[in-house]
Amino acid sequence: MSVTTTQDNDYHAVALQLCSDQVPEGWELVVSSPFTRVARNAERGESYQEFLPRSPIGRLQDLLRGSRGTRARRHSNALNHAGFTAPTSLAWGRLPQGREYLFTSAMAGDSITHWLRHGLTGRDPATLLLRRNLLRELGTCIGRLHASGFIHGDLQPHNVLATYKGGQFRFALLDNEGNLRRQPPPGKLLLKNLMQLNMLLPEDLTRSDRWRFFLSWRRQHPELGHSEARILAMEAYQRAIRALQETGKAP
Repeated sequence: MSVTTTQDNDYHAVALQLCSDQVPEGWELVVSSPFTRVARNAERGESYQEFLPRSPIGRLQDLLRGSRGTRARRHSNALNHAGFTAPTSLAWGRLPQGREYLFTSAMAGDSITHWLRHGLTGRDPATLLLRRNLLRELGTCIGRLHASGFIHGDLQPHNVLATYKGGQFRFALLDNEGNLRRQPPPGKLLLKNLMQLNMLLPEDLTRSDRWRFFLSWRRQHPELGHSEARILAMEAYQRAIRALQETGKAP
């Protein structure tokens, strides 16, 4: 662990408060999934995750593959080691009733969802250029990720943060506990990740936008033939739209 014993005890004290629905000074709770409690401390630049009990099947998976906290640390470390950006683990431990917690460095940036839905919606030439660059550079980043053998466990747009500095976008990957690394990456898992990234409404992401992203992604995969790549892109798009329709988010 990269913290001293005193720091470790301080983190554990904060975790005990947060797990008891007490919010220490400087911390704020963040909306998250039903099986995770999340809080952030903006001043310290830190995030807290508490992994809540899941179904019996989920607990069995934890026994076979390692706990959720362990997987989150391991997979984020693997991404950072490979040259990608993911949260850095600061401290971790156990709570009553077998729950785990993990403190990480907070990641800068806004989600891809925010950039496309709120940040880059103007029709002026400068904004359109930035939007297109965002999608191209995102495609290159995710293409490199997959070419390196990484498959993200939940590659929805809200789990990818982007910052813009020095004329370039930089990306960070969140929620890495379900990641895998296989070489070559299985086609069905590539399709799953591409479908997840397509989970944005048509008014947020046009078909031209999606194709612009995919072309940059494909350049990192020269082994894919033209027909195979086109089928992959269309299937990812169609599955995403069907999923949005099933949840009532798309007509």
